[in-house]
Amino acid sequence: MPQAIVIVGGGAIGSAIAAFLTADPALAGSVTVVERDPSYRLASSARSASSIRQQFSTPINIAMSQFGLAFAREIGLAEHGYLFLASARGVERLRSNHAIQREHGVDAVLLDPAQLRERFPWLSTNDVALGSLGVHGEGWFDGYLLLQYFREQAVSQGAIYLRGDVAGMEIAGERVHSVRLADGSSLPADLVVNAAGPWAAAVGAMLNVDLPVRARRRCVYVFSAPGSLARCPLVIDTSGLYFRPEGDDFLVGISPPEESDPDDLPLEADRATFDEILWPALAERVPLFERVKLRHSWAGYYEYNVFDHNGMVGRHPTLVNAYFANGFSGHGLQHAPAIGRGVTELILHGAYRTLDLSPLAFERVLRHEPLVEVNII
Repeated sequence: MPQAIVIVGGGAIGSAIAAFLTADPALAGSVTVVERDPSYRLASSARSASSIRQQFSTPINIAMSQFGLAFAREIGLAEHGYLFLASARGVERLRSNHAIQREHGVDAVLLDPAQLRERFPWLSTNDVALGSLGVHGEGWFDGYLLLQYFREQAVSQGAIYLRGDVAGMEIAGERVHSVRLADGSSLPADLVVNAAGPWAAAVGAMLNVDLPVRARRRCVYVFSAPGSLARCPLVIDTSGLYFRPEGDDFLVGISPPEESDPDDLPLEADRATFDEILWPALAERVPLFERVKLRHSWAGYYEYNVFDHNGMVGRHPTLVNAYFANGFSGHGLQHAPAIGRGVTELILHGAYRTLDLSPLAFERVLRHEPLVEVNII
């Protein structure tokens, strides 16, 4: 019987789901994607630092990155690696993460301070005890291009993109029957997917579920320096900041401490963060950065999962025709291909066929059993 599938949210994850659904011969019916802003001007996908890594602390995130790697390469991956730096108190965690990564096929090496200086002579290692470098399969890409890649593929395969704000759901018994839009219209729905990104909790409430997803602002700054850094990877500093090349310039950002990270801050980059926190730490790590010039900055939202920093993927706990793809806490863009494939398998075939995403099921929240990802940037 034909199904009317409605996806709430047309960012990278919603569009990846639409692309995989419409490419599967088992689909019998329609796929409609409701997106509030087709320009994607404020979309997290367009405002991301747009990178991919395999150096995670949980096997499921490693596996999703490994699947997404081919897509990142197809659209032009700058495969320069990630370099995680650890002080003495962070060595044990770095070694533990490295052991998990190596067990799951990640091409990464541990480097002591002397080895770090040999590879990266521009790097100060004064407080560094150990580094972990991804040799292959990590780097950065154009996040907006990945979003458009999946969106265009979905449209060419028959998906319908509809501009609108979802205002509610008609639910009877264990099923969603329609999706109500803010303009008063409604869409019949045999199946609904919540892929609403930072606004997932509002859509979850319409589905009678309290999703622990919050919109958390992350600021990105682009600066110039009087020189270049040979073979510079994306560096995650002991201070928590990250930086990488951005053309002839450099890009830097940092996640604020939890007590200074409220929900729904306006999408305006905070200049004081660069001047008072980032610049001093950059100069401490790279002497070349003692003289820099801020070029421009922007801000975007993480769809931050305050429960355990991992995505929630799969079926609704009580509604038989509702699904989640939410809360990826900054790694949704690189994992969008794996989420698209996995959700498609679950919807059309009743189970995961290739990569088992069941560790990300929402039920872990109900059981109070977090699957914590410690490598959040």
